[in-house]
Amino acid sequence: MKKLALSAAILLAAACVALPIVGQETKKAPPKPAPGPSEAVLEQWNDVGRKLIAMAEDFPEDKYEYKPAPESRSFGAMMLHVSASMYFFTDFALGQKPRYPDDPKRDNLKTKAQIVAFVKQCVADGADIIKKKGDQGLNEAVDAGDSHLWRLYDLAYGLIEHSGEHYGALVVYYRNNGMVPPESRPKK
Repeated sequence: MKKLALSAAILLAAACVALPIVGQETKKAPPKPAPGPSEAVLEQWNDVGRKLIAMAEDFPEDKYEYKPAPESRSFGAMMLHVSASMYFFTDFALGQKPRYPDDPKRDNLKTKAQIVAFVKQCVADGADIIKKKGDQGLNEAVDAGDSHLWRLYDLAYGLIEHSGEHYGALVVYYRNNGMVPPESRPKK
């Protein structure tokens, strides 16, 4: 009985000591302010760009000509298409016509190293323009050859969405080859 009373007393004392510690709230830092509009565009641009670059670097060179179906683009051609299309934003932001067709020629883009460098350059060029234009510049309306003018914000977000859609398609290339895409791997 004495042991039971002693055990209960020790348990009660431990609970009393631990209770204030458990009850204390840890103060967390207040959230950072929301990014400005051009900062938000830049974050999204760089995020999808990072994913595409990781895939371009990671996918084996001997599989760059892989197609999930005969009518599909190869992995390398898909990387060129999605990267070159980023210039649909970049070139209009510079007041130029887009420099690449829907599917750029592979004359100077044959090896994995050349394609990786191209993907990196396309992402970097777009990011540089977004930074230079800022909030006010991205609100500028441009004629993209459509039935109406487009704000540069809208073109940027459209290309981000386009890139995200192709990222999703490229995941299929990985899975069909028994591979796990970089974004789906456990974080270290």
